[in-house]
Amino acid sequence: MRIAVVGAGLGGVAVAVGLHRAGHEVTLLERGAALREKGTGIAIMPNGLRALDALGLAEDVRGRHTKAFAGGLRDWRGRPLLVTDVIQAQQEIGAVVIVERAELHQALRAPLPADLVRTATPVDRLEIGDSEVAVISGGRAVAEADVVVAADGIAGELRAQLFPRHPGLRRTGRLDLRGMLPRPGDLTPDLLACQLVDRRSGAMFGLFPVGEDRLYWFTDTALRGAPPGPEEARRQMLSLMADWHPLVTRLIEDTPPSDIHVDPIAGLAEPLPSYVSGRVALLGDAAHGMPPDLGQGASQAFQDAAALTRHLTGAEPADAAERLLRYDAERRPSANRVMRGAFRQSRLTSRTGVTAWLRDALLRAIPSRLATRQLAALWHAE
Repeated sequence: MRIAVVGAGLGGVAVAVGLHRAGHEVTLLERGAALREKGTGIAIMPNGLRALDALGLAEDVRGRHTKAFAGGLRDWRGRPLLVTDVIQAQQEIGAVVIVERAELHQALRAPLPADLVRTATPVDRLEIGDSEVAVISGGRAVAEADVVVAADGIAGELRAQLFPRHPGLRRTGRLDLRGMLPRPGDLTPDLLACQLVDRRSGAMFGLFPVGEDRLYWFTDTALRGAPPGPEEARRQMLSLMADWHPLVTRLIEDTPPSDIHVDPIAGLAEPLPSYVSGRVALLGDAAHGMPPDLGQGASQAFQDAAALTRHLTGAEPADAAERLLRYDAERRPSANRVMRGAFRQSRLTSRTGVTAWLRDALLRAIPSRLATRQLAALWHAE
């Protein structure tokens, strides 16, 4: 079959490789001038790694596995709230791999022949017929396909065309900053792979090792007004977190503004009624954009890619619509559960005042063994 994939992010590249290897005639359309990803670190959960295994793309990623450390939630001063045994969770469910986003994208796209990729091709809309779909860019058809995969991201335009009554995105009122820098030599293992939360402001700071010598950090704070630029956002974080554990301000200070990424946090206002419309399938954030609190965004996209590849393997054009409905039936219930869980987690960690004090007290009362089982369940997410 002729399959057009719109969007060359992590999910789009993964499904393009999977469908190409399954014998389909694939065209990958990307609005940017080149295939590249910007950003810092990204977590791939065990379910995401299993999906990459199914696509034959996990070998290089697994080779970047980082040694596990004690994790969990801590208060803003670094005192334990919820202690989890990450090593035990990995033994039960599988490894979590944290890699640099640009390196991951390069590894995933490596098997895709260059002549299948069209860059600088923003897709305006789709003209959907009974037997094929025309992909329109700049007012003209740039591809005709038996199936289109819309992997154009959380702010992509194709979802609105397919589901015009859906309310679209909803901002959470939170701001995300992300940075990466060399790992300090005196960083103690107890502070790796943990998140610090502040019941006074509802802010959060997390940090994770990337490989053997780098560190990925992120913040989640209240957003009032328009999102600031990196330099102003950095200044605001240093002011807000001045009395946090000294490591927090030190890491932010040591990260140049040019290496800090700033984004308002958003997700779909409500789950989609379907991930499929005729011969078009939504994938990744376009289908189930969610807050980053569970670290499942990329892994869910990889599960979409593996499921779509499996359901379209051996399919002919006449089978396409029915095969896509199987994909929807498999992925939508599971991914929507994860999306709702991410919103719940976002609300939990951003609490302030009395409810946050009660949250912290309850977290301290949870035994480490139970917390580890809960962590393993979150990682499973299937």
